[in-house]
Amino acid sequence: MNKRHGSLAVLALASTLCAGGAWAAACTNMNETIVPGAKMQVNACLEDLTTPGLIVTNNTDASDWAVLHSRATRNPPGVVPGVQIDGYFDDTSTMNAYRGWNRDSQFVIRLPDNWNGKLVVTGAPGVRRQYAIDYLISDWVLARGYAFASTDKGNSGTNFYKDGVAAGDAIAEWHVRVKELTLAAKEVVRQKYGRLPAYTYMTGISNGGYLTRYAIENSPELYDGAVDWEGVHWRPEGPNLFTFLPAALKHYPKWRATGDAAAYEAMIAAGFARGSEFIWEHHYAVYWDLSQRTYREEMDPTFDSTLEAGVPFCQSGTPFCDADYDYAFRRPLVGDAVNRISLTGRIGKPMITLHGTLDALLPIGPNSDAYANLVKNAGRGKLHRYFIVEGGNHVDQLYDVFPDKLRPIAPCYRAAFEALERWVEGKGGAANRPPDSRRIPRPASGDVANECTL
Repeated sequence: MNKRHGSLAVLALASTLCAGGAWAAACTNMNETIVPGAKMQVNACLEDLTTPGLIVTNNTDASDWAVLHSRATRNPPGVVPGVQIDGYFDDTSTMNAYRGWNRDSQFVIRLPDNWNGKLVVTGAPGVRRQYAIDYLISDWVLARGYAFASTDKGNSGTNFYKDGVAAGDAIAEWHVRVKELTLAAKEVVRQKYGRLPAYTYMTGISNGGYLTRYAIENSPELYDGAVDWEGVHWRPEGPNLFTFLPAALKHYPKWRATGDAAAYEAMIAAGFARGSEFIWEHHYAVYWDLSQRTYREEMDPTFDSTLEAGVPFCQSGTPFCDADYDYAFRRPLVGDAVNRISLTGRIGKPMITLHGTLDALLPIGPNSDAYANLVKNAGRGKLHRYFIVEGGNHVDQLYDVFPDKLRPIAPCYRAAFEALERWVEGKGGAANRPPDSRRIPRPASGDVANECTL
């Protein structure tokens, strides 16, 4: 489906939703707060903008975020009264069914009564929607007084590759939607509070981390700093998803079945960490196969002829099997599409990257190690800090299953965000700069799910 992005008339629907009981939220200027460019918006005055209150008032979708955090991860106590704005921008694709709208480019903007003068913007991780990091990030920044804005990136779900006309269109749209939301959210903040945010931060997890990198490289004027949590790395010459996922699909089944040493070493050579074997089966079943097939269909749809997203869980040697996908061989056909969405490392504002050593979906070597080197080689190393979290995996939820081997990244992310604030808002003085890039050891004791020292 082709897309046209531009300024369109606003259809604003303002409503006041009451969760019952005495009203705590002031919601000043709620009905006069209009999202520029939105085709639809619903404004709600809420007693609590954090997930416990949003669940009660049906203003979030827990299925979007419930499996991303550890059960042990705690958010600040108390409620955050204010305004939530849900809506969507002009779009022709219809993958996001939230509220029965069946429209993509949906967004959520949250405006706390007790505003700290700042704004956080993000895009959904994976192929999730705008509520995906409500628990991990929105709750935490709202409790600290931030306004918050998130986008579904313009397409979502495992059929996201159907959006657009040319290879790479769906992913390329993500960047348009992040910029669109950032500009709109700043204006919404001005309308609501009477002034623009003093500081605007971009952040995100996984695909949201990739969007963070891209935004700070290509639109640094919109932001003051960024925190990238395990972003995806894209380079036409590699590494990228297609330089390590096919290896996992090809070699893991053989190693699992026979213990073949050569197959194991092929996994390690592709970038998967020694010591992460205990979560390979989970990632094979849940992530590797689906991710390879869907992202390959987005970037290289002709590989599997007339099939759509290949053959699920096929074994090497099966016709059109993604286990045999050879990116080096296919690069003449797919390289231009990858180049459209490629990263450069030329960040324009301070940014902190975090990545776990046991990430088995986006292995740290071909993703954040590679990106840190890209930033350094682009001459932007002074603007970057890189924290390697020992025992961190791609999804914090797996800590609940393997508490003796993994650690959640969430507390280290929050420590990094606070370090970014000091770095940016402290005017860059030596006392305010974060520590040098380093490995963060997994503590032997303490509240590993909620405490982290950079």
